Amino acid sequence: MRSINLLLLAALLGALTPLGFAPISWFPIPILSLAGLFWLVREARPGEAFRLGWAFGLGMFLFGVAWIFVSISTYGGMPAPLAALATLLFCAFIALMPGAALALAARLIAAPELRLALALPAAWALLEWTRGWIFTGFPWLALGYSQAPVSPLAGYAPVLGVYGVSLLAAMSAGALALLSRRPKSALGFLAALWLGGWGLQQVNWTQPVGAPVTVALLQGNIAQEMKFRPEKLDATLRHYARAVLASEAKLIVLPETAIPVFRSDISPEYLNLLGDHARGRGGDVLLGIPETDGEDANGQLRYFNSIISLGASPEQSYRKTHLVPFGEFVPFGFRWAVNLMSIPLGDFTRGHVDQPPIAAAGEKLAVNICYEDVFGEERIHAARDASLLINISNDAWFGDSWAPWQHLQIGAMRSLETQRWQLRANNTGVTAILDQHGRVQALIKPFTDATLTGTAQGRQGVTPFMRWGNWGFLALVATLLLAAWVRARRT
Repeated sequence: MRSINLLLLAALLGALTPLGFAPISWFPIPILSLAGLFWLVREARPGEAFRLGWAFGLGMFLFGVAWIFVSISTYGGMPAPLAALATLLFCAFIALMPGAALALAARLIAAPELRLALALPAAWALLEWTRGWIFTGFPWLALGYSQAPVSPLAGYAPVLGVYGVSLLAAMSAGALALLSRRPKSALGFLAALWLGGWGLQQVNWTQPVGAPVTVALLQGNIAQEMKFRPEKLDATLRHYARAVLASEAKLIVLPETAIPVFRSDISPEYLNLLGDHARGRGGDVLLGIPETDGEDANGQLRYFNSIISLGASPEQSYRKTHLVPFGEFVPFGFRWAVNLMSIPLGDFTRGHVDQPPIAAAGEKLAVNICYEDVFGEERIHAARDASLLINISNDAWFGDSWAPWQHLQIGAMRSLETQRWQLRANNTGVTAILDQHGRVQALIKPFTDATLTGTAQGRQGVTPFMRWGNWGFLALVATLLLAAWVRARRT
């Protein structure tokens, strides 16, 4: 009975954790809940630690990413019972990572104080990083995101990236769990860590370059169930044409697949209309549109989820590199699952890795499409040479859920890591302008048809994270685990 109660308590702590992420954004909550979990496993054997970590992860993901059900059932067309089962199984699977983290720490270190101070935080962050790339990666709800943009720990993002912030947040949780054993040491560490983060928030790693550029971000609010219907195409084209022609901004950005058919199926006159308007103002339009180009090794036509630029600058394009499993490509052995859904344009080809920024409207734009901005280290190559970050998305797939707000918070972390302003154009929201500190300067609320106008300041320079990527974080994790192991051997 005691073990069942502990599992339920761990699951409850996990279910509370998403309250620290957007849109609630009570950033101390994930640290406090993780401190409770660490206290539960301070003396646990590896097997028990794994079960408690898994229960925590199951509660966290079931509560935090329940919008997966909306995506695959409401808009993907999977029968509701199967969609509920698929969501449960997915959350149970990714919850293995928190379980593995706690089991690893318990196996390495038996001493409770060393486990709380070093092993548990390091193992937690290490397995979050692993979750960010294994099986193409699912970094959603990584602990570090909860601290963006206002927590003092966010000051470490330009140095160590999101996983470094996760590590320091987990170390804060470990220190809280140590308060009853070593109150002075724990409080001193917390004060130094959080004051250090506040101090780093005052550091300007990058500098403004050029004059601010006027921008217009279009949120068309095209309902997902209508977006890809052929009979709605003309209305969609007219809608975006009117919005572009009404804008006087130098840089106009449309959402992902704003044009919901392949470029080859769109009249050149339509694209010329948009480009001529921007060219007349010495500016450019960025447009989300799928493309076809050549054949693959099997003789099948290749499809790309793309952004193209039209206007005063030479036409350029970006093709999405990090594709969404089941939405944009089919993982091996899962064709049967995709056949249960009705997702259009589901077999895309990856674009080339490390595509250069798009030069438009007098700026160099590091662009990415939707889910790609969850992978921070993949974004820094283009960001080094860019003055602004651009993300175009279609979060209509997730309905009226927390997902669009969580996605906005993820974007805030990308701005923090690179100290770049960011423009986010989303079909149904959240469309926003973020500054170099990840703070929202302006936004359009979800499910409204509007154009967000404002200015964005280009910046140049390189943060430590842009130089090192995740290597600094990994070196710190390795140092902590080694120090814990050596100390444990000596004692």
